[in-house]
Amino acid sequence: VQLQASGGGLVQAGGSLRLSCSASKRTSSNNAVGWFRQAPGKEREFVASISWRGDSTTYADNVQGRFTISRDNAANTVYLQMNSLKPEDTAVYYCAVSRFSRSGRDVANYQYWGQGTQVTVSS
Repeated sequence: VQLQASGGGLVQAGGSLRLSCSASKRTSSNNAVGWFRQAPGKEREFVASISWRGDSTTYADNVQGRFTISRDNAANTVYLQMNSLKPEDTAVYYCAVSRFSRSGRDVANYQYWGQGTQVTVSS
């Protein structure tokens, strides 16, 4: 499975971005998909995940209510809508496919990773 993350960019605080994660094959349609991010000098952290059916989502506390994860299995694509962005959201964002169908926060459960897309939020 190859993953391609896109949609990052430079945005002012309070603005919005929509990230996309496209998978190369339909394997991902049976697995949960997650978004993680890593800022310079910091560990990779969980952002959001969605179950394979799309009926269950999980969010990190610091993005709850601002970010929305969704998926289109027919298009092999998962989205992350990010609203009310803050400077502390600045990071490289990665999408990943889980070994499991249920959504979850544990980075160890994710087996395939995309190359990342840079999100920069200016104050």
